[in-house]
Amino acid sequence: MRVLICHDAGAAARRTADILCDAVAARPAAVLGLATGGTMEPVYAVLRDRLADGSLDLTATTTFNLDEYVGLQGDHPQSYRATMDRLLFDAAGLPRDRTHLPDGAAPDVAAEAVRYDAAIAAAGGIDLQLLGIGGNGHIGFNEPTSSLGSRTRVKTLTAETRNANARFFGTDEAAPRFAITMGIATILESRACVLLATGPGKAAAIAAAIEGPLSAACPASALQLHPNATMVLDPAAAADLRLRDYYETVHPGGGEALL
Repeated sequence: MRVLICHDAGAAARRTADILCDAVAARPAAVLGLATGGTMEPVYAVLRDRLADGSLDLTATTTFNLDEYVGLQGDHPQSYRATMDRLLFDAAGLPRDRTHLPDGAAPDVAAEAVRYDAAIAAAGGIDLQLLGIGGNGHIGFNEPTSSLGSRTRVKTLTAETRNANARFFGTDEAAPRFAITMGIATILESRACVLLATGPGKAAAIAAAIEGPLSAACPASALQLHPNATMVLDPAAAADLRLRDYYETVHPGGGEALL
């Protein structure tokens, strides 16, 4: 696992964007796994700037998002479909049939989860998966105690997760209780994973994910099993790491390793 501690949250977002851009430069038809949430918004802002100046071209890529709320139509402003259209897809000019999210309004959401998992496999799997992390250690919507062997499925969201997401909904709306999410095993099948975490609220979860035991209590700790996982952090998110000095020695300023 690479641990990249950048100078600040902005540098961490740019570093994450650099990794995605490098993956697309190496393989223009890359299959990208994408994430939503407030932490990712600065990353997508960087990508929009690069699309605008012509230094990034996503038109040959295919994308699969981690998750979608159950019960929200794709045109609901807080659905992840609408969010991704606004943050990236519209700017990238990607055809809708190459930007995939679970259908949270499907008549049978359990069957939709199975279909989505199969669609990822049919596309050849994910080349690069972007991830955020919840304060409780979740990745995607794999809440604590999620099976480390789980596939895409419907998950009940914790009160902590719903409270964290309530800010995105109106005062007359309740944050959804359920989501369709890629499972942990589905995520681990990606050929590379990049997790971005910023702010002090993520410090405990990051320490558990990187240095804690492999445990369903911290779903992100499953990334310890991945042969090509990168954690991109700002100083606040790295604050609880016991081996922080070592990580900064290997990757000064969040850059490439010194040989």
